[in-house]
Amino acid sequence: MTHVRVGVWRAVWILPRARWARWRETLLAAALLAPSLVLLGLFTFYPLLRSAYLALYRTDPFGQASTFVGLAQYWDELRSPAFRNSLLVTALFALYTVPSGLGLGLVLALLGNQRLRGIGVFRTIFSSTIASSVAVASVMWLTLLHPTIGVINYALRELGGRPITWLNDPRWALVAVSLTTIWLNLGFTFIVIIAGLQAVPEELYESARVDGAGPFACFRHITLPMLSPTLFFATVVLTIIAFESFGQIDMLTQGGPLDRTNVLVYSIYSEAFRHFNQGVAATRAVILFLIVLVLSLIQFRFLEKRTFYGYIGE
Repeated sequence: MTHVRVGVWRAVWILPRARWARWRETLLAAALLAPSLVLLGLFTFYPLLRSAYLALYRTDPFGQASTFVGLAQYWDELRSPAFRNSLLVTALFALYTVPSGLGLGLVLALLGNQRLRGIGVFRTIFSSTIASSVAVASVMWLTLLHPTIGVINYALRELGGRPITWLNDPRWALVAVSLTTIWLNLGFTFIVIIAGLQAVPEELYESARVDGAGPFACFRHITLPMLSPTLFFATVVLTIIAFESFGQIDMLTQGGPLDRTNVLVYSIYSEAFRHFNQGVAATRAVILFLIVLVLSLIQFRFLEKRTFYGYIGE
């Protein structure tokens, strides 16, 4: 009887109290997450759903849905020369910025990871671009690329070359914008990679040196495999940034000359706020979302296979 009474008392008092404690923790977690969920809903999920809705309609100049066209607007955009040009420009822009930015960030991180006196100063310099806004970086590079007073053209003249109208020449405009973007993202890339380098166990290098491995062998067989998760992460993020770039293009070239820098995001902006064609802009926005999603999945599918995540110590 005593055991029965204890069991009944536990069922009546302990279990409900434990259940209430779990509910209280759940409510507390929901309350803490609520502000972030509200912001995500207002500025991420609602615009995405609104774009998907407007993409199914022809819109009036005020951005209101007027005529339902279904998926026909997607088909029209996929066949549109303007959309294809923007897609090609965006792909070239990503091709210029992602591998170059990743390689340059890796080189600077390897230099910044050296154990030298005063290396902290150089680490600060290498990572300083992360504190620069798109507007500041664009104005700075607008001055550097100026055809007459720019430092870059001055260096070209001193070396015996001819000055280039970087932002007005169709052959060089996308390269100029790419240089700005690489510099702007360099601080982020450097910080991410040097954090990965500092997480590599030193005993691996010591064992390799004892076995007679040189610097190149250590880099190839230790640094790159151990750094592969970091490089994978940086590649995915830089690709997304490249496909979403807008500010530097708006300030430097406004999509010109001859639409050579008219990337997808800027074409969406032009259709929505210059041509007042909200339906076409929404269609391109949804297509861009799908492209970024597919690219991210492809990168996870193929690059993750070459990623080494583990190290087993003694």
